[in-house]
Amino acid sequence: MSLSSHVEELKKKHHALSLRVEEAQRAPGSTDQEIAELKKQKLKLKEQIEKLSAPA
Repeated sequence: MSLSSHVEELKKKHHALSLRVEEAQRAPGSTDQEIAELKKQKLKLKEQIEKLSAPA
């Protein structure tokens, strides 16, 4: 897998997590802990994307 395709895959996962966070925030049964965990995962992906996208 090339670096650019890996970054694109990470971006897709980040977007999917964004949607899950939005859904969880609207769902009455979601706990703050669940939402916080999704946001942590999203932040980790963002950091990976930025690290891999940074110029060498």
